[in-house]
Amino acid sequence: MVDIKDKIKMILEACDDKKGYNFSVIDISKVSSVCDYFVICNGSSDRQTQAIAEEVEFKAEQAGCEVYHKEGMNTGRWILIDMGDIIVHVFHKDEREIYDLDTLWNEGEFIDSEEFGIKNWK
Repeated sequence: MVDIKDKIKMILEACDDKKGYNFSVIDISKVSSVCDYFVICNGSSDRQTQAIAEEVEFKAEQAGCEVYHKEGMNTGRWILIDMGDIIVHVFHKDEREIYDLDTLWNEGEFIDSEEFGIKNWK
């Protein structure tokens, strides 16, 4: 079993490998029963968001982490990857502003991606 912090680091590294940016890691465990963490990032195009999501899924499989559900790959505008205790949101830069999950979940605890060794480009 992979430690949750290692899992978050793996997800951030996968996003960073495909040039994802504007990372948010939100601990929502105290405010929701949906999951424990959201990991959110942007891509600049539909194709880039799809590549980021594919890389997250590939790295998860390599690490022995299960992906329970994935949606949004067809359009590449908002891709959701459900990994049980973590839900990854890969947004096209324009969509992220519309849905604004960072504000919607502002009662959660925000964790700086640099704690996982990932520079947060905005």
